[in-house]
Amino acid sequence: MPDVVYRLINAINAHDLESCLGCYHTDALMVGPELQAEGLEQIAAYHAHVWEGLPDIRVNFWERISSGDRVMIEGCSCATHTGPFLIAGGEVVAPTGRAVNFRECWVFTLEHDLIVSHRLYHDQMELYSQLGVGLTIKVAEPPIA
Repeated sequence: MPDVVYRLINAINAHDLESCLGCYHTDALMVGPELQAEGLEQIAAYHAHVWEGLPDIRVNFWERISSGDRVMIEGCSCATHTGPFLIAGGEVVAPTGRAVNFRECWVFTLEHDLIVSHRLYHDQMELYSQLGVGLTIKVAEPPIA
């Protein structure tokens, strides 16, 4: 696996924002269930927000696949929810003090040993149920004929 992905995981676990940002291209894109962050400023805000809501978060990955400029890692994150936390749909969940452990997959596109795209997928139902939050599914209204 490319060094930049290892560096990012280590920086995230150390809550080292400067080192995290050093792994991304200045125009990088990060997309996940809760967000779309474009550029280093928005990516920095995302990491800072996660660390505020889950200050002891630790990511652990057990599966790594690389092919050309693409890397996929699968694992889980463990944390305690002691700060505000943004979930999909824009709702901010107040601190619950609950421990969470949720599976996730990250997919990267690399260019010149920097991350240009970081897509995050996690088991929202697993995370939200541990936070005591229901997962709301919005169903589109059928078109009027």
